[in-house]
Amino acid sequence: MRLVKQFTILVITCFIGEILHEVIPLPVPASIYGLVLMFAALQTKIMPLSAVDEASDALLNIMPLLFIPSTVGLILAWDILKVRWLQFLIIGIVGSIVVFFVAGHVTQLVIRITKKLNGKKNTSLTD
Repeated sequence: MRLVKQFTILVITCFIGEILHEVIPLPVPASIYGLVLMFAALQTKIMPLSAVDEASDALLNIMPLLFIPSTVGLILAWDILKVRWLQFLIIGIVGSIVVFFVAGHVTQLVIRITKKLNGKKNTSLTD
């Protein structure tokens, strides 16, 4: 029953993200609104991690299965894609490299900011 409750919380958060997507006139996907809401709720301790941890782990465990429909879609669209397969391959490789690069730099930036904030907290506590 606990897993159902946690999954319901995740679905409600996604639904609120869908509502925000319709209400706010920005070109931001609804899933991003949901992610930001969940992140804010967890960071501000409005929602404890224990409220969604088991359902999140369960979704992460089945994540490879979630890619099957898109893979099947690509296979079914092969007649359309085969004309420009090399272009799609190059775009995929270059896009992946850009995502890796940006994600790495953003992670390093967050680590530096976190270290600075923790350093300031530690010095202010000793003063």
